[in-house]
Amino acid sequence: MHHFLSAFALLSAISTQTELTSIHDTQRDRHIPVEVSTPKSVQNCTQTQPCKVAFISAGYGVEHTKYQFISSQLNQLGYLTVAIGHELPSDPPLSLEQPFYKTRMENWQRGATTVDLVRSHLAPELSNYDFDHLLLVGHSNGGDISALLGQSGEKYVNTIITLDHRRVPLPRTDKINILSIRASDFPADPDVLPSDTEQQNYGSCIVKIDKSRHNDMSDYGPFWLKERINKIIVKYLPYSNCDTLQKL
Repeated sequence: MHHFLSAFALLSAISTQTELTSIHDTQRDRHIPVEVSTPKSVQNCTQTQPCKVAFISAGYGVEHTKYQFISSQLNQLGYLTVAIGHELPSDPPLSLEQPFYKTRMENWQRGATTVDLVRSHLAPELSNYDFDHLLLVGHSNGGDISALLGQSGEKYVNTIITLDHRRVPLPRTDKINILSIRASDFPADPDVLPSDTEQQNYGSCIVKIDKSRHNDMSDYGPFWLKERINKIIVKYLPYSNCDTLQKL
C-alpha cells in the first residue's frame, strides 16, 4: 500500500502549484520528485468533460523542473502536466557499458514503475482529469522510459512524444500516437526509430530539427529550438499529418 497525500491536501497543493513537490512510495522507499501544473482554463475541467494529462520525464542529469517551455505550452493546450524526476542520489549511476539496452534496463524499468505509480495515486484524487489516455513526453533517457512503458501494453498510454531518445525502440503499433523529435548531433541506436514503411503502417512521426543538439532540448537550450519544438508539438496535437510537421 503506497502512502500519498489526502485528496484535500492534494487539491490544495495543485491549486497553488508550489506545495506538491514529491510523492512518497513506501513500497520502494522513494520520494519521487514531481511538479504539477494545471491547465490555463482549469475551470473547464469537470468530471463529465475531464481535461487531458501529460507526464513529462526528464533527461538523465537534467532537473525535472527544467522543461517549463513544454509544460507551459501544454497548459495552454488544456493539459494538466506532471513533471517527474526519476533519479535520486541513492540510485546507481546510469551505466556507461555496452550494450546499453541490457545495462540500462534497470533504470528504465524503475522509471516506468514510477510513472505507473504516480498515475495510480493522482488518478483517483483528480477526477476532473483524464488519466486513462495519457500523453507521455520524455527527453533523452526520459524518452527511453516513455518508450519502454509504451511497449508494456498499458492501455492508458495514448500518446508518446520523445525528444531525441536513443536507446529503447518505440512501440510498433497503431494503438499509440507516436512522435519523436530528433536532434542532429547523435544517431539513435539501430531499430529504435520506426522505418519509413513502419511509419506509414502505424502512423508514427519522426521529425528531425537541423542544427539542433541533444543536450539543448530542455529549458537550457536556445530560444529558437524551444520555439521549434513547441510548434511541432502544437501542430501534432491532435495528431496532424507527419508531412506538415516536417515543414515547420
